[in-house]
Amino acid sequence: MTGTLAVFTTIDSAEAARALARRAVTEQRAACVQITEIASVYEWEGVQEDREWRLLFKTTRAGYDALAALILEAHPYDEPALWAHEIVAGADGYLGWIAETVT
Repeated sequence: MTGTLAVFTTIDSAEAARALARRAVTEQRAACVQITEIASVYEWEGVQEDREWRLLFKTTRAGYDALAALILEAHPYDEPALWAHEIVAGADGYLGWIAETVT
């Protein structure tokens, strides 16, 4: 185990995605955030189909609670998606950079 997490959420606009990503990096809650446009089909008061932007935050296990609080506070959705995967292996230098960057 590395203590590094990949944390995901989705959001409704490119502008909101960039703003959330910049805030997470500026406040040192994530070392890096990648943004990808996706198509989502989901059930929320009926079947919905929308464009969304998926954000992948690279952070530490110790930094997760602060990152999650930031995402949930800033997120425009009633019930935002938020989940994390533990990174079990990776390049030592890259994982070290994440650990050094997140406070």
